[in-house]
Amino acid sequence: MRTAIIKFPGTTCEMDVLKALKLVKADAEIVLFNKFDPDHYQGVVLPGGFSFGDYLRAGSIAANSEAIKGVKEMANEGKLVLGICNGFQILVEAGILKGALLPNLNLRFVTKWVWLRVKRKDTPFTKESKDVLFMPIAHAEGRYFLDDEESASEIAVLQYADERGVPTSEANPNGSLMNIAGITNEGENVLGLMPHPERASFRSISPNGSSDGLHILKVFGG
Repeated sequence: MRTAIIKFPGTTCEMDVLKALKLVKADAEIVLFNKFDPDHYQGVVLPGGFSFGDYLRAGSIAANSEAIKGVKEMANEGKLVLGICNGFQILVEAGILKGALLPNLNLRFVTKWVWLRVKRKDTPFTKESKDVLFMPIAHAEGRYFLDDEESASEIAVLQYADERGVPTSEANPNGSLMNIAGITNEGENVLGLMPHPERASFRSISPNGSSDGLHILKVFGG
């Protein structure tokens, strides 16, 4: 599977994603947004950062680019699409994923390691995952909202939880509806999540030696 990691002006996590994907033996490369051709790839990752400086709203300018039109084509064709943090914001702004990502409830940037319950294991990204993952977050606009709670429950893939995997209000770092940290589309080939799996791929930089992010990224591996 040939995978593109799309870089917009302001993207900051593309090299981390590339190095993590190399750990799972993915055929991946970083592609500038204005050079991206969806026909050349079977998978795509939108990494974290601050695309176009997050002017207007996080991810809103990138969401209206030609590159994201190509990503939407890939999603509609059933190809794998992963949006991490700002990438998740872009997918939501583009309408590829449902809902909205609002400012954190405390109106502050939150950066910490969190426990995540894998609510759904029927997606390509989570089918071989552990039930509880440990990954970091770093965002100011990560509070997931959808006005249809039944629909939100159906598309929720990851939830903020305690160490046992129980979603609690204390474990919710940003006020997300139903503790939602990541969602999928109806075709289950698109995943958007606020936690950074690439930052939880290297045991040497994890507080507890976690490489849980590889459970999400290995779907792109060879």
